[in-house]
Amino acid sequence: MHESLETSAQTPRPETAGGLPAGAARDGGQLEKPAVEFRNIDIAYGKFVAVRNFSLAIRKGSFITLLGPSGCGKTTILRSIAGLVDISAGQISIGGKRVDDVPIYKRNIGLVFQSYALFPHKNVFDNVAFGLKYRNVPKPEIARRVSKALEMVRLPGSEKKLPSQLSGGQQQRIALARAIVFEPEVLLLDEPLSALDANMREEMRVEIKKIQKETGITAIFVTHDQEEALSMSDQIVVMDAGTMEQIGSPEQVYETPATAFVADFLGKANMLPGVVSSVDGHKATITLSAGQAVTAVSPKVLTPGARVSVVVRPQKLSVGASVPANKLAGRVVSTSYLGGSAIYEIDIGERTIIRANTPIDGKVAREGEAINVGFDPAGCVLLDEKGLRIA
Repeated sequence: MHESLETSAQTPRPETAGGLPAGAARDGGQLEKPAVEFRNIDIAYGKFVAVRNFSLAIRKGSFITLLGPSGCGKTTILRSIAGLVDISAGQISIGGKRVDDVPIYKRNIGLVFQSYALFPHKNVFDNVAFGLKYRNVPKPEIARRVSKALEMVRLPGSEKKLPSQLSGGQQQRIALARAIVFEPEVLLLDEPLSALDANMREEMRVEIKKIQKETGITAIFVTHDQEEALSMSDQIVVMDAGTMEQIGSPEQVYETPATAFVADFLGKANMLPGVVSSVDGHKATITLSAGQAVTAVSPKVLTPGARVSVVVRPQKLSVGASVPANKLAGRVVSTSYLGGSAIYEIDIGERTIIRANTPIDGKVAREGEAINVGFDPAGCVLLDEKGLRIA
């Protein structure tokens, strides 16, 4: 995965400070204008600031996801690109041209909503062609583009059908075709899969990503669904309370969360508070508040007595009679059998419950059963007292 984002917030979180000049992204040693750029934007509703000092440059042709809980500002940012929300400060550029004062209809963007937003009385052809007609595109060209767009979303021959004759997944495909038919510079997707069932969501994830790659369009996707973000994105922007918490590839934000919020929101990591009891170079022994001790590898040498939190993903934990390292004795609180794997909640003392998601090796442990759980010293992340990753 390529680096597609740079940010220049005034007080950046770990891994959010960009190393390139503002207004540029690097490609093969050359500087190019970002497809979309935010420069220190604020968005306020009266005294309430929904987005604060947000700066971001997005590389052309990349698939970027804004991820975070409800109310974090992600949809507000997306709507500001479309011109549906006014910014209070800063500026927004598309293709190097400032657009925050440009009318909506003059911004060359495609928008796919959470609801399909199709005209119920118009057939598929007229729904998809709607934007082209208002751009005075000749009729033969409209027919060609509509046909091409319907082929891309795998619904050729559906031109005469009404939306009511289509399934939910098919209606969302039509909404996607309508958004890409006029070849916009940027495609905005506002939680477009949330109304679909689980199987259809998975299918549409693949289709949207495939179409984005085929067209080379810059896509900005908003979701609160972690699985969607991890499976579809080139880069993920994790947001909370109107600010950027971390930016990086799916692997970066999952494996090395920059803050306690990212660790907890993305994948529900185990966060075990403790105190550094001894240090041997970059290896530190940490006595957990649960009473047991573990060893962790730290990017920098720690100081004995420092308060830290050990962050370890459920998938990084192993359970059973023998574990590779950092053996913790515990008792099973609950078991969720998932076929080839199981999710355990394990009490390791002092009401500290850790969650392990591990392949089944032998029999499944049941509630109340004594069990060992452990993880590799290099398989965790350390946070300081402020909840920031120690790097």
